[in-house]
Amino acid sequence: MANTRIPVGLVGVTGYTGMELARILAGHPGMELVRATSRSEAGRPLSSLYPFLSGPGELGRMGALTITQPDPADLAAACKLVFLAVPHKTAQDIAAALIAKGVKVVDLSADFRLRDKNVYEKWYATPHTQQALLAEAVYGLPELYREDMKRARLIANPGCYPTSAILGLLPALEQGLVSASDIVVDSKSGTTGAGRKAGVGTLFCEVSDSFRAYNLTRHRHTPEIEQEASRLAGEAVALSFNTHLLPMNRGILSTIYTKLARPLSLAEAHAAYAERYAAEGFVRVLPAGQLPETRFVRGTMFCDIGLAVDERLGRLIIVAVIDNLCRGASGQAVLGANLMLGLPEDQGLHLAPLMP
Repeated sequence: MANTRIPVGLVGVTGYTGMELARILAGHPGMELVRATSRSEAGRPLSSLYPFLSGPGELGRMGALTITQPDPADLAAACKLVFLAVPHKTAQDIAAALIAKGVKVVDLSADFRLRDKNVYEKWYATPHTQQALLAEAVYGLPELYREDMKRARLIANPGCYPTSAILGLLPALEQGLVSASDIVVDSKSGTTGAGRKAGVGTLFCEVSDSFRAYNLTRHRHTPEIEQEASRLAGEAVALSFNTHLLPMNRGILSTIYTKLARPLSLAEAHAAYAERYAAEGFVRVLPAGQLPETRFVRGTMFCDIGLAVDERLGRLIIVAVIDNLCRGASGQAVLGANLMLGLPEDQGLHLAPLMP
């Protein structure tokens, strides 16, 4: 089995997205992880970092993989595709070096998501050194860019919050059901969204039994949501994006408030969403009147969407939930890799929710 699978690499194996990629790739029938890199953990077997990669069979084989330094030449010699699970700015030069050697890249950082170099530099306060690749990169949301993803050398994996917001808004903006102005995206995330690095704000005692807002008016995912919302609406969209930290590990719940462009019943709104997502295997539009919960998508690729129409105020309220590590990061990256490598897009991604 291992000899028939496509060899892939992972740069940045120590974070939560790297951990989730290892979990998914351990059960993937079409890809084999042959390189896992980390500057701080090089020389150790992967199982010493993640003991869940132990035992007989494929788990044990993956766990025996020795972590190496991130060397583009070595990665290019061993891999057909490489996942970059590194912080923004770090990915730019690594991606360029790998693509120059003929290796496909899925970048999980923010480095190639924003098409406008000036917007990237304003929000991320760092120069963008790979403008040609920025123009070439395909935004990795299959519901919008599936065919482009199949032809891509470089996929910019969407952010977790933007995935929930864009999928929630997609049918409403695409079909002109709501106004492109006065949109409020109110999002809540589990603590893994903050990454694995140590910080007082994500300590157990700081998070447990509490609930707080953060980065109001200045969250870096704002321009990413606006970029794709503007494409859907056919006009410039500026929206209010507000983020909150929940005392749980995984999950994002985004409640999106919009103004109806015309009177619309819940049945009509639901029919529009159901029709748009009928062929999308990883988006579930819940029955009219039912609202989603994060626990029913935990560990999966699903985005569950529920709708409400406030006829008194003329609002369509959209609730979208995802698992921030799977659909919002690593699972979506694997889907992108599947498309780039000519594999079925859902291969290795039929994951049941982690219950309870």
